[in-house]
Amino acid sequence: MISGGGTGGHIYPAIAIANAWVEKHPDSDMLFVGALGKMEMQKVPEAGYEIKGLPVAGLQRSLTLNNLKFPLKLLKSLRQASKIVSDFKPDAVVGVGGYASGPVLYAAQRKGIPTLVQEQNSYAGLTNKILAKKANKICVAYPDMDRFFPGEKIAYTGNPVRKDILNLDGKREKGISHFKLKDDKKTILILGGSLGARTLNQAMLEDMEKLDKGGYQVIWQCGKFYFKEMLAATEKADLENIQLREFIREMDLAYAAADVIVSRAGALSVSELSLVGKPVIFIPSPNVAEDHQTKNAMAYVNHDAAWLLKDSEAVGELKNKIDEILSDPLVGAELGLNIKSLAKPNAAVAIVQEIEKLIG
Repeated sequence: MISGGGTGGHIYPAIAIANAWVEKHPDSDMLFVGALGKMEMQKVPEAGYEIKGLPVAGLQRSLTLNNLKFPLKLLKSLRQASKIVSDFKPDAVVGVGGYASGPVLYAAQRKGIPTLVQEQNSYAGLTNKILAKKANKICVAYPDMDRFFPGEKIAYTGNPVRKDILNLDGKREKGISHFKLKDDKKTILILGGSLGARTLNQAMLEDMEKLDKGGYQVIWQCGKFYFKEMLAATEKADLENIQLREFIREMDLAYAAADVIVSRAGALSVSELSLVGKPVIFIPSPNVAEDHQTKNAMAYVNHDAAWLLKDSEAVGELKNKIDEILSDPLVGAELGLNIKSLAKPNAAVAIVQEIEKLIG
């Protein structure tokens, strides 16, 4: 049983773990448990797995009516989680973070079922810190996580990522062709996540004409929240070398074609980019709990494996940073080598091995 979700950063590692498990143990029964109304209720069935939903929700930062309902939803979710665990009788339960993982792992731990926590970030979330006290194993993506968890329980596995990212060798030409790019121009890939990142989009609006006229070509993934607004702006500017995308499905080809990548620093993005091995400029979102995106990015910056551009400084500074990297080939080459040295390409398999040990 795998529980958690809420964001792609929780869901896609969960699916990667499930895929790795089923590939090795095809006769297994697999059940996901998520939060009703969250994206896992759609993404998990699309991946071919059954999922049950709990009414659990998080506390809002401001005083709202939903916060008054929180205790009732939590109690109901605890009862339902206990019944789901009793009915399914899992040999092990994996929690990947997100609202649903709390009640499900709590129920499993009370019933003496082995539990494994998978922490994607360099700064542990509150739910995982609580669950880790009784978990049998904690799989982490960064070193030095004994700041948050008992050292004897930690396995440094990395974050599971999509299989198509694992090998980009020979895909550059295909990527150039797919996105109709010019082979003699440097390609910049801008990634704001599936929903979009306001600051990254504002930074691109500020610099898009300079980038277009400055000899670059850009694949700009702006997210669905901002697509119409950004489309109107780019059409008005009449740009030749800027490709605006609401969403990029062929991420392996986009990564292969890119010379520099600009991205938020969510856990999944950071793990994927370490495998890609290209120069990266992280612009961490300041609007996340405990500023964990900055902490994710700094774990790489401190190893000279990426550059950080503060969210508050991105507008007006984006092209300057890109120019700095591309003006000296040695800088880009060093960043690419250093970030790849931190990659964990076999994370999903390593986590499966930890689950096997728990089950015996």
